[in-house]
Amino acid sequence: MGWEFILSPVSILGLLEWVAATPWSVALHESLYMWPLVESTHVLSLALLVGTAIMLDLRLLGVAMKRAPVSELTGRLLPWTRLGFVVMLATGLLLFYATPVRNYQNIFFRLKMVLLVVAGINVWLFHSRIHRSVGEWDLAMPPPRAARVAAVVSLVAWAIVVVSGRFIAYNWFDCDIQPQSAFVNWAAGCVVPE
Repeated sequence: MGWEFILSPVSILGLLEWVAATPWSVALHESLYMWPLVESTHVLSLALLVGTAIMLDLRLLGVAMKRAPVSELTGRLLPWTRLGFVVMLATGLLLFYATPVRNYQNIFFRLKMVLLVVAGINVWLFHSRIHRSVGEWDLAMPPPRAARVAAVVSLVAWAIVVVSGRFIAYNWFDCDIQPQSAFVNWAAGCVVPE
């Protein structure tokens, strides 16, 4: 038994089915108060994260707050962005824990995860490379091309994260709805008996 078995979709699905059957997972998903509280907190923290990111992105594109130095704006917004991210991550993990199989086999959830990775890489590249030279272009209009590209990538990635996150609840491609196209079954990780 090698890594191929451990990382196969069938073994991941089996693990997630076990998680879904745990008392805490069932209790959270069936809770009258905790589930809506966690879900609402997730949405509000996402709004905080995305809202502060949009403010910075619009400044980097040179369309808003043109007189504000980028360094000052990032200094003021970053603590709020980080808070939004931490709370969003914690509540997102709880939401996944409550319905792991449904999320794992959801095309929109998978799209959201891919775009979260894209957004994360974009943030890392911006802060590790582009923002390091902010002293040279702090008030420049327009900001350097690399900063504008990072802003566009951020806006697109976060928009898709928000929309796909909302669509998770309306999954027209559930694995239980068969027949589906081979692409949908592959993209959703459906295990369809032959």
